[in-house]
Amino acid sequence: MKASRYLSLLAIGSMFFLQSCQEKQADPAAVDAEKIAVTGAAEELQLTAPPMVPAPVGDRAAKKLIVRMETVEKVGELANGVQYTFWTFDGTVPGSFIRARVGDEIEFHLKNNANSVLPHNIDLHAVNGPGGGAEATFVAPGQEAVFNFKATNPGLYVYHCATAPVGMHIANGMYGLVLIEPEGGLPKVDREYYIMQGDFYTTGKFGEKGLQGFDMTKAIDEKPDYVVFNGHTGSLLEGGMLQAKVGETVRMFVGNGGPNLVSSFHIIGEIFDKVYTEGGSLVNHNVQTTVIPAGGAAIVEFKATVPGEYILVDHSIFRAFNKGALGKLKVTGPDNPKVFNSPANKLKS
Repeated sequence: MKASRYLSLLAIGSMFFLQSCQEKQADPAAVDAEKIAVTGAAEELQLTAPPMVPAPVGDRAAKKLIVRMETVEKVGELANGVQYTFWTFDGTVPGSFIRARVGDEIEFHLKNNANSVLPHNIDLHAVNGPGGGAEATFVAPGQEAVFNFKATNPGLYVYHCATAPVGMHIANGMYGLVLIEPEGGLPKVDREYYIMQGDFYTTGKFGEKGLQGFDMTKAIDEKPDYVVFNGHTGSLLEGGMLQAKVGETVRMFVGNGGPNLVSSFHIIGEIFDKVYTEGGSLVNHNVQTTVIPAGGAAIVEFKATVPGEYILVDHSIFRAFNKGALGKLKVTGPDNPKVFNSPANKLKS
């Protein structure tokens, strides 16, 4: 789709933008962050690209932080030989992982790259305030906007672009995760990873080579050609395979950018010891598959007990094997025949 058509769609949807930005209300059961003292000069928060995450917050005191992100429109690979013009935060799909804690005061800077065609903004589900920051960060190409917010509720939250047409901006890859840790931090684990599912709607069929455009009709009909983890059918396969060792505990921060589909996240051959349901404080145990709504997230934890390659899927299973929602976790180390005994299980470190 040419730039003129993007601008036309933007104009059609712009009148609905302010109405679509809803003020988020604080959970009365959440930590009263106003009672948490914030000291010291502001420091730059270090962000990471998927599938990696920044270091845990731990038991540090609340701080004043500066977060800087940039919206970038770029051509990249959606599948082998299939190019797509992604709209991104910090040049990746999903965007950079943001990690803070309850009580942190955050000065958020959003820059729109000068080479962008369209304006963009950001709605952080971790923000209590109009549009989650969307109204405050609406920026034209080459411009920058700043707003401030206080992290009041612990949890794992989605962020996304909320510029009209909102669905198009999300469908082109504009989403990511922000983790607000509770006071004292999350329990320690050995490995942490960042995974986010998204559905893509292309003018060509699945696997059709060349540069593919965005198909609005398919998006409205909710008929994606691709359903992928981290913006590519092979992002978590081959060289991108996640790694762990026998005996290690693994935590995955799993989001669903949508814009349309609900994810049924599952790892074939693993049971989640803990699931922080919908990214909140409620912990469920011994879970096989967890449902993650569009615009939602979950934290899953498990202990790697047997070596092998474990397949990550959306268990709406045709999406996995026919549309790309596949990944792998490679666990290396000694066999554990008391848990699983098979001649085929010979993967060693």
